[in-house]
Amino acid sequence: MPRPVHFEIHATDPERAITFYTTVFDWSFERWGSNPYWLISTGDGPGIDGGLVPRQGPAPMDNAPVNAYPNTMEVSELDLALRRVQQAGGAVIVPKTAVPGVGWLGYCKDTEGNIFGLLENDPSAE
Repeated sequence: MPRPVHFEIHATDPERAITFYTTVFDWSFERWGSNPYWLISTGDGPGIDGGLVPRQGPAPMDNAPVNAYPNTMEVSELDLALRRVQQAGGAVIVPKTAVPGVGWLGYCKDTEGNIFGLLENDPSAE
């Protein structure tokens, strides 16, 4: 069965996006040759790595419907992760919400207007 093996973040300002994701998740970025493309290492263990690429058009507009496949990152403490997003210049767009039997979920926007999710596993969430 096919599974996701790579993701891409589109950024109007790649350096600003790199600062955001390094600050919030401690991801590392490495420019790939002379291309305007950065490889993203999200860490060890389960999960996938990705890339960062300059946006090829206008940034997503505020309050526009989601027009992508939002990635969701597992975090150990959702409240802390949501604060880190805001401190790094991002925004919380869907506050902490219970997903019964799964955990706590929130959605955010990065500094480039991209939406992503944060999930704290907690089977007792209701």
